[in-house]
Amino acid sequence: MIAEAGGDGRRRDEAFESFCRAYWYPLYAFLRRRGEAAEDARDLVQGFFLQMIEKDWLAGVEKRQSRFSTLLLTVMERHLISAYRRATAEKRGGRVTVSIDLAEAEAWFGKEPSNGESPEQIFERRWALAVLAAGLQRLQEDCQAAGRARLFETLSPFLSREPEAGEYDTAAVALGLNRRSVAVAVHRLRRDFREMVRTEVAAGLVDPARVDEEMRCLAAALR
Repeated sequence: MIAEAGGDGRRRDEAFESFCRAYWYPLYAFLRRRGEAAEDARDLVQGFFLQMIEKDWLAGVEKRQSRFSTLLLTVMERHLISAYRRATAEKRGGRVTVSIDLAEAEAWFGKEPSNGESPEQIFERRWALAVLAAGLQRLQEDCQAAGRARLFETLSPFLSREPEAGEYDTAAVALGLNRRSVAVAVHRLRRDFREMVRTEVAAGLVDPARVDEEMRCLAAALR
């Protein structure tokens, strides 16, 4: 979206803000696992995204040759090395790029497994989940545009799991289809979901062949 916005200031800002809303939590979880207090982590993420927009840090990676999550985390780590805490404190109360509900953020972070994950590992796992969520959002919007909103609502639970006994029959009644048609629709929906996720991870890649590498890393982060 950012690349397609080009030099259009309003569209570019909207694209940046959509990106921030989709991907703030992996960075928040990374900072919290590093030992940052909740309010400091929130302010650091908000300040980071503000700087990213104002200084157009993504301009150099919209056409990229490596994994975007790695690039973003590298930029964040370099940013933290600088005298950023002082700058963040000065910006409190200013323009907020992404609104972070601290109670919600801490509720999410409180559910993270305490299995000794490093800050980088929790970032990669949460990044992968955010990518899947973005792909799911793409799929939902596509289904709505095609008049298949009810089908998506009924069958989307089967994108990530196999049906339990009788669930396809229940879905068939709800959609006015037979059981076989439901199974075919789920198969197609899963295929489309994979393509939406591939589209998400492929954004900006110069070499399309690297998409498979991105997908493998995504799967590895979720194991």
